[in-house]
Amino acid sequence: MENSDSRSNSEIESEQQASKEEVISLAKSLEFDREVFADFAVLLDKFTPILIAVKDNEKLMDRPPVQKAVGSIDKELSRAKDLIEGGACSRSPIKQIEVVTQELGRSLGLVLFASIDASTEVKQNIAGLHRELMNVKFDTSCTPSPSLSPSPCENHGPGPSKESGFVSEQDSFTNEIEEEKNRLSIDDVVSHLKYGNDEEFRLALWVLSDLIRDQVIDKELINDEDIIPILFNRLGSSKPHNRLTIIQILRILALENDENKEKMTDAVCLSVLVKSLAREADEGRETVGLLSELSGVSAVRRRIGRIQGCIVMLVAMLNGDDPAASHDAEKLLVALSGNPQNVLHMAEAGYFKPLVRCLKEGSDKTKILMATAISRMELTDLCRASLGEDGAVESLVKMFKSGKLEPKLSALNALQNLSNLTENVHRLISSGVAVPLLQLLFSVTSVLTTLREPASAILARIAQSESILVKKDVAQQMLSLLNLSSPVIQFHLLQALNSIASHSSASKVRRKMKENCAVQLLLPFLTGSNAKIRTAALNLLFTLSKDSPEEFMEQLGESYLGNIVNIISSPESESGKAAAVGILSNLPVSNKKSTEALKKLRLLPILISLMSSGASSSATWLEESISGILIRFTVPSDKKLQLFSAELGVIPILVKFLSSESPVAKLQISNLTRTTIAELPSPSKAQKIAVEMYASFCRHFLPSPSWLLHR
Repeated sequence: MENSDSRSNSEIESEQQASKEEVISLAKSLEFDREVFADFAVLLDKFTPILIAVKDNEKLMDRPPVQKAVGSIDKELSRAKDLIEGGACSRSPIKQIEVVTQELGRSLGLVLFASIDASTEVKQNIAGLHRELMNVKFDTSCTPSPSLSPSPCENHGPGPSKESGFVSEQDSFTNEIEEEKNRLSIDDVVSHLKYGNDEEFRLALWVLSDLIRDQVIDKELINDEDIIPILFNRLGSSKPHNRLTIIQILRILALENDENKEKMTDAVCLSVLVKSLAREADEGRETVGLLSELSGVSAVRRRIGRIQGCIVMLVAMLNGDDPAASHDAEKLLVALSGNPQNVLHMAEAGYFKPLVRCLKEGSDKTKILMATAISRMELTDLCRASLGEDGAVESLVKMFKSGKLEPKLSALNALQNLSNLTENVHRLISSGVAVPLLQLLFSVTSVLTTLREPASAILARIAQSESILVKKDVAQQMLSLLNLSSPVIQFHLLQALNSIASHSSASKVRRKMKENCAVQLLLPFLTGSNAKIRTAALNLLFTLSKDSPEEFMEQLGESYLGNIVNIISSPESESGKAAAVGILSNLPVSNKKSTEALKKLRLLPILISLMSSGASSSATWLEESISGILIRFTVPSDKKLQLFSAELGVIPILVKFLSSESPVAKLQISNLTRTTIAELPSPSKAQKIAVEMYASFCRHFLPSPSWLLHR
């Protein structure tokens, strides 16, 4: 090695040593998770003698793999420094420090692999620290020393990383290996690999690992003796500790050259490896690391996604607690995401980033495929949130605005599925989708007809957000579309209009809707045959009836009172009944003409029957509305109407309301009942029973009931 190169390596080592010391100093002074970072500093302290020994060995430093490893160590130390300086600001600092520690172990493993010319003592020191780094697990609750928590690979086999050489399991077994290396020929090792029993096979694996590390076995011999096929042949039937060692050897061989990788790309070999993903943690970690290395081969990317369960297991590892396995799983999933079918499998497993990336960057055909998949998925709210956070909504809106018919349709159907989540509704509004949706609904172009139904459904969801009110005259535009649309679109428009009118700041919108004859426009829907549309129209009429009841009564007209009463007495949905009763409860109590009309329509017996049957036990809204109507029929100023109501059995219903879960219904009736019962003229025997029922209730639930008990 020339002086210039030597100085360069020396400078690299000096900078790396300074960086290490800075990280140690930071870690020891940190207040956040002090014990964890202190243990991390102890591990870094152990680098000093090893780095000095490596730096002083010019022949070793002349090897490109070692130079690469030194550079990698420097990079990871810088990363550790950033994490420590970030401290509590980091989302999961302990997990990230584990990743950094294991990456340092991988880089040190590369040094070990290339350390043929190092002394036995140096190699043992490197191997020991490498093992400690690869097996580290920090715990903020008890923070065990990494060296006190050996992984299974310390007991059963070496613990190399994808760049590392092999680490001796125990000193006694190391001595046994040395003896066997001197006793066994390469032919013996190959024979034991092919035909040996478990113990012979285990020993042959260890000897093989040392021979590979010491470069005694070269590429030609590995090819001539079919070492890789032999290892794959034994992998499926081996015991767990032997499987782990086999996979570790295969990782080292895969890193040596592309020819070795090609020997591992057979579909049968890959299927055997995929089975190891679901086994013990160490075996799964090494396997995903090997598959990640092999993913550079196109045949592997093409075949591995077809293996049943592979992508599901990779997504599980990605979301798991093992940082090294998660890192390699993500790398492998990214490699597999070049195939759209793999991307769909990932989405089915709950990993959506590749799918969103395809929506952003894929071809038109791929975008349509991904959007169609979203529209057909049975998504949980968690999945909808994940897709929204990854940017799916914005990409789909862009696709809808700029695409042709097929992309527009697939994008709208996907957005309809995603819009079931409130957070995604906000994203839709922010993306400016409301105006083009309305424009689409107004379009008379026949080719766009298929787009109008999903567009109206999305508008109905958007309308649930109060920010829709910033769109001027949006309610009036929707009203004008009602009679020009199909039943499905009518239903969604009615839902949207009711949401808009229900917002607390929408009083001006409600007034303008009524000024534009919204009530007259909605009334014909009450006699229609479509139950969903009828209920949606009733809900909107109820919302509009809350303001200016006298004006609403004039617009409603007596002729439609009968229709509304018929709906209450018919087998309508509970929501429809509640809306119909609510409309009537909002009519002015002082309007005697409407009271007389409702009396003739036998509304009171219908309501009493409804309450007596228990049909409203779960409908708070219905109870509140019925209590409002009962006030009309029991006003103290009309004794004749009071007696009429009492004879029909209204008092037990009043008592029942006092135990209602609805505070509104309870308050309305409690304010009314005291005067009503007290003023009833000449109570009959049945009425006296009702009074006694009420008095009994008062003793348990109402304060100071003496006014009634002393009648």
